[in-house]
Amino acid sequence: MSFELKQYNPPDFTQKFLREAPDACLEPAPFDTVAPENFHAMSIYPEYFKIHGEWLLAEESRMDCVAVYEDGRIYVREFRHIRKGDLVVTGRTEDASEGIYVYPYGFGKLDAKKEIFAFRQTRSRETAFSRDYDELYELLNYEKEHGNILWVMGPAFSFDADARNAFSKLIANGYVDGLMAGNALAVHDLEGAYLNTALGQDIYTQESMENGHYHHLSTINRVRGCGSIENFIKEEHIDNGIIYNCVKYGVPYVLAGSIRDDGPLPEVYGNVYEAQDAMRHCVRKATTVICLATMLHTIATGNMTPSYRVLPDGTVREVYFYCVDISEFTVNKLSDRGSLSAHGIVTNVQDFVTNVCKGVGIPL
Repeated sequence: MSFELKQYNPPDFTQKFLREAPDACLEPAPFDTVAPENFHAMSIYPEYFKIHGEWLLAEESRMDCVAVYEDGRIYVREFRHIRKGDLVVTGRTEDASEGIYVYPYGFGKLDAKKEIFAFRQTRSRETAFSRDYDELYELLNYEKEHGNILWVMGPAFSFDADARNAFSKLIANGYVDGLMAGNALAVHDLEGAYLNTALGQDIYTQESMENGHYHHLSTINRVRGCGSIENFIKEEHIDNGIIYNCVKYGVPYVLAGSIRDDGPLPEVYGNVYEAQDAMRHCVRKATTVICLATMLHTIATGNMTPSYRVLPDGTVREVYFYCVDISEFTVNKLSDRGSLSAHGIVTNVQDFVTNVCKGVGIPL
């Protein structure tokens, strides 16, 4: 059974309430980084704004940001990117009465019982996920040829040899178009390739090595001494692992730092807003996002991922968003994002990634 995207059905703008709606109100930003009073905050759904009598779709949206009209288009900008004089849409209604129309029905009604990828609001360790896996395999095989698959990962994968191997094969076989993580994922993955340990434990037997607690620090120190991850891979003849395969196959990755980081690695963003901008650059391309065992990165990514994407040819398509975690709380944290964007699986992520690898037809 082949996967098919749902067709997007835009609003019927001949309807009286849309045809007779007023133009949206545009107010200049009073200062850099400050929106005018009564600014309109974006959602995850397609939103249209009536400007000079024409309904315009915000093409690259992000929730909790503002809509700016410029050069005949709607741009969605974070508050920190607002510049004095930007024409910001104001109005707090969403029913076209102020020229603002939020449209959540383009891919079908928001009915969890009817949507193939609907988000069930009560996902738990007792939920059967067999169908979820089968649907995901179909989706990934489709996206490999037609989309952009972005993975958001916690460090859990770096502690297990089989998980590192499985994800490496997903990269090598074209199922990874971007990777976002923190310092820890990269450190312990490179430690696994360099010293065969993660936090000093053998990545297969889990046996603790003598002075193993130095291993991740030694790895960071060596990478910093080499000047970059890529130089470290060359100088130490690294030939395995997640980061190695990202470098080998040219997969872009973003490593966002945190206050608790060791080192960190040279490529880690120490400035949180620079990290967020780099993450959003990846998100803008993504058509499927899979977040694995990292609550804070998952919430951050969920906040910047809309439920739709406008392709270069003008086609509007759905964006699929998965959250996979052993914690039910983390999975269900995104339940309020709506059935079109968030889909949860409660499981051990190391098992998940090996199942996905086999499910899309890659032998381990």
